[in-house]
Amino acid sequence: MSHEGIRITSASNAEHGENEEVKLPADASTPQKVRVNKTAGTGVEIDWKDGHKSTWSFGWLRNACPCATCAEERSQTGRALGAGKPKTEMQQALAMYEAPIRPTEAIPAGKYAIKFKWSDGHQTGIYSWDYLRRVCQCPQCVSERVTK
Repeated sequence: MSHEGIRITSASNAEHGENEEVKLPADASTPQKVRVNKTAGTGVEIDWKDGHKSTWSFGWLRNACPCATCAEERSQTGRALGAGKPKTEMQQALAMYEAPIRPTEAIPAGKYAIKFKWSDGHQTGIYSWDYLRRVCQCPQCVSERVTK
């Protein structure tokens, strides 16, 4: 599968207003099949109409929430897209089991996005298909973003 003709821009750059947003071809941002693996707790898989496949863990998706509150917090702290919040010294000293973050619900948002209600109570992020394709975590897409 080739990525020719697709320019993936960094979602973190978009948060800082540096994104040279290029419209993705319709097949690149249109899912053919979406799997939300709630029971297994493994994450989300999307097969795109252009033949590409993307996979994200639930933890990564929660930490990459596109809502304004989360985007602003990442921007202010310099935390990378998808990276978890650093633990405080107290949290590190009292290392306790922390249940992995999972969606309690996955809800379609029209034909353009998916919305999650997370086990930590957060539910304001709307993950558009375009956003998810731009933050694809496959090795090829990650490598392309790093080299730009």
